[in-house]
Amino acid sequence: MQLVVARIGRAHGIKGEVSVEVRTDEPELRLAPGAVLATDPPEVGPLTVADGRVHSGRLLLRFAGVADRTAAEALRNTLLLAEVDPEAQPDDPEEFYDHQLVGLDVVTADGARVGPVTEIAHLPGQDLLIVERETGGEVLIPFVSEIVPDIDLAARRMVVVPPPGLLDADESDDEGNGEGDDDREGNGREGSGA
Repeated sequence: MQLVVARIGRAHGIKGEVSVEVRTDEPELRLAPGAVLATDPPEVGPLTVADGRVHSGRLLLRFAGVADRTAAEALRNTLLLAEVDPEAQPDDPEEFYDHQLVGLDVVTADGARVGPVTEIAHLPGQDLLIVERETGGEVLIPFVSEIVPDIDLAARRMVVVPPPGLLDADESDDEGNGEGDDDREGNGREGSGA
């Protein structure tokens, strides 16, 4: 199974380096020199990591065969995919792979069914669960432990304790997204591409 481990950002400098938005809890393994990664779109890859470094809090990678800024900029927004055993589990019990969460039935603490998780959106500030509502449309639920306190993979369900208006806003406005503000750091819940 292939999982997203990073998204390529802007070119950095003139020697082919790119910044990457890391979407794995194991970048030292998945994005290490020598790692061969599939890509989305597929025609861009595969890409082999030549080397990497951290600069101003961002991970910079250089890929074999990408020698200048023009070639690096052409990779922008490409997703990097790693092969992962579908039965593998993250080391931290509070972390989950995206494929483990997609399809889980979302219910509120009082038992009201919201709908199934259809996708995980990895945004710079936090991860969001995209849930298809029973009543139609979608709602975006911040993936933080205060709002998603219970995930039962065996039962294929997760319990949410939405703040006031999170679920109501979507019912009254089909364009509403229910997006809340929260600081991902230290929230105890992380979706992980891999």
